[in-house]
Amino acid sequence: MRPRGQGSIVFGMVAAAALMATAIALQYVRETRYPERQIEDDTLYLTSGPLVRHLAIAYQPLLADVYWIRAVQYYGGTRKQLDPNSNAGATAPPPAAGTFGRYAALYPLLDLTTTLDPQFNIAYRFGSIFLAEPPPGGPGQPELAIRLLEKGLRENPNKWEYMQDIGFVYYWWRHDYPTAAAWFDRGSQIPGAPWWLKSLAASTLAAGGDRRSSRLMWEVIRESAEIDWLRRDAERQLAQLQVLDEIDALNAAIDRYRERRGTAPASWAEMIRDGGLRGVPVDPVGTPYALEDGRASLSRGSTLWPLASEQPSESRRP
Repeated sequence: MRPRGQGSIVFGMVAAAALMATAIALQYVRETRYPERQIEDDTLYLTSGPLVRHLAIAYQPLLADVYWIRAVQYYGGTRKQLDPNSNAGATAPPPAAGTFGRYAALYPLLDLTTTLDPQFNIAYRFGSIFLAEPPPGGPGQPELAIRLLEKGLRENPNKWEYMQDIGFVYYWWRHDYPTAAAWFDRGSQIPGAPWWLKSLAASTLAAGGDRRSSRLMWEVIRESAEIDWLRRDAERQLAQLQVLDEIDALNAAIDRYRERRGTAPASWAEMIRDGGLRGVPVDPVGTPYALEDGRASLSRGSTLWPLASEQPSESRRP
């Protein structure tokens, strides 16, 4: 028979855990329905991961979840403040070179999360996306994104997904294609890694920076994404690459019109009457392209606007 005192201790631990879980749930509901105003002071009272792990004792996974939720809310709230198209952004100061300062607590929050739970896969992978995102959508700190993923690799040396993600950071944000290819190749050598990582390494090394290699990467992400948000983001990026190709084709048609007529068209209707187009050109989501000053561009009314930094078209590569 279990001693009476031991049963009381076990009951007390279970009750404490239940109360903490309830408190966290209530706090989450409160912050969801009644979001706090942006906190101007980003100071973290506990900044040492090992110290938090020591204090947390048996509640480390639970606290990791709390810090992760805080990191997501902090990132989303800061991004909304800096977004000039949002209501909050209308009163916020314009983002400047010091935009990273507005996200100063992001990496410490992610570092604490992954210290409390070194196997927190989503925190490593999504956290690196948050950190690498350029201003105003993020702090524009690819080196911190790489540091976070390398931390994950120290805990999980055979996690090829982290090697792939580091390659992506070097590809898109550092434009360091040889290093990106090296990381893809390293990931491809891990047992169980997908076959296409080796192809990705070869393609990046041979033609890093063109739309074909970018399209290949986003197709890979779309097919392998474990989370719907990441899959949808890949689909959006692929649609934006299609927009760049279509704008190139439209501007080529405009140049031919100019050669024939001696002037640029003032509207798509003029090009349609001239036989250069069959109808008003629309982007992949069905919004008509803009025609301003004799050049085609993506309409600001499109859900695909704004475009990411443009990759050079194949026709313009040496």
